[in-house]
Amino acid sequence: MFLSFAPMEGVTGAAFRRVHRRLFPEADRYYAPFLAPDAQGRCKQSHWRALLPEANPGLPLVPQILTNSASAFLAAARALAELGYAELNLNAGCPSGTVVSKRKGVGMLGDPASLDAFLDKVFQQLPCAVSVKTRLGLHSTAEFPALLEVYRRYPLAELIVHARDREGMYRSACDHAAFAASLEDAPWPVCYNGDVFSVSDLESLRAEFPNLGRVMLGRGAVRDPALFRELRGGAPLGREELCAFHDALLEELLAEGLPPVYAPARMKELWYYWTCLFPGADKQLKALKKSRDLPAYRSAASVIFTSADFDPFSLFLSS
Repeated sequence: MFLSFAPMEGVTGAAFRRVHRRLFPEADRYYAPFLAPDAQGRCKQSHWRALLPEANPGLPLVPQILTNSASAFLAAARALAELGYAELNLNAGCPSGTVVSKRKGVGMLGDPASLDAFLDKVFQQLPCAVSVKTRLGLHSTAEFPALLEVYRRYPLAELIVHARDREGMYRSACDHAAFAASLEDAPWPVCYNGDVFSVSDLESLRAEFPNLGRVMLGRGAVRDPALFRELRGGAPLGREELCAFHDALLEELLAEGLPPVYAPARMKELWYYWTCLFPGADKQLKALKKSRDLPAYRSAASVIFTSADFDPFSLFLSS
């Protein structure tokens, strides 16, 4: 089974990837959070720096691009190819309201003809391979067959399917019946994405789709950094491992130049996923949430890691 780490904006940046690869090296591939290029292919310098080879030493990394402009995509693709990237990913799955309102991300799926025109222009001039990360539709999973017709016209490197429509966000049940269509005589590798949080989740998925060879993990792998190892038959996440991951990531962010005043806020983004691992630690977690400077944050995190109950098998549910 080929296992990939999903791109998660604000979470799986370069520092996160480096630390995760060093401590939990079982992922086959990482996808970087999206670049959003302008018409000339330019994007935020901080996002660009996160994709430089020296920021990702030894990492099997695929950059992701968010745009509905073929010319902007191609401009960014050429620049990334010059950095040595052999494959890029088109984001046709981001469900954020601000993205969808601009007809980007999953907003591209509302008009299959425009998506077709975009891909046609891109594949005529591509400097490297391209995969697509998609949802099953904008308003309904019933839209997926028409979208598949479009995708099947192009030599994708991979089709990554988040098994929900945009309306489902991350709350609805994944639509496996709709996803199944992507595996029927697929001309390219198909990767499943959506609600794989445990070994049992993967086992159920493989039982339902015996021919499925690729799975992408996102929220589950942030909640449990050892999940890739566990899915390959390894040991579950330990308290000390999570603490070591936390501490190493904090130091990496500071070494990368993150001002200490901003470090607690950046780390607290991860605690949204980790809170469930410490059942009954409401008081300690409240203290961490209220911490306003780095020393107070370090102290609050240390209390949780050393004294709170730890349950690596607790269930993570997205609100």
